[in-house]
Amino acid sequence: MTYALDSNTIIHLLNHNEAVLARRQEAVAAGARFIIPPVVDYEIQRGLLYRSAPKKEQLYKALISYYGVGEMTAAAWARAASIYAELRRKSLTIGDGDIFIAAFCMLDNCTLVTNNTKHFENINGLKTVDWVM
Repeated sequence: MTYALDSNTIIHLLNHNEAVLARRQEAVAAGARFIIPPVVDYEIQRGLLYRSAPKKEQLYKALISYYGVGEMTAAAWARAASIYAELRRKSLTIGDGDIFIAAFCMLDNCTLVTNNTKHFENINGLKTVDWVM
């Protein structure tokens, strides 16, 4: 199984949230693979730069060197546009960043680890899991 980490999950990891660390360890023991969607990388980097948090920047650099950051392909952008149109027809809206993350996960067949599952609940075919609960 491959898990894509949402921004809030990475923040929990950087803050040493014991529940999230334990769930990650369980996933590692089960042979899971991890990846960071490119939009999440952007969200984390901008937050760390804004807050000027060098210790957390170092932790994050170690995390991305181990897990890697994915790429938004042309197919992912097209999937994002499709998700947007589908939600819009239903009069549902979520932020573009969340749509990009969902499209990335769906095309790479990843389960998104997030504690904002409500943001993603209306996207058909997206698998999510919450490690905070």
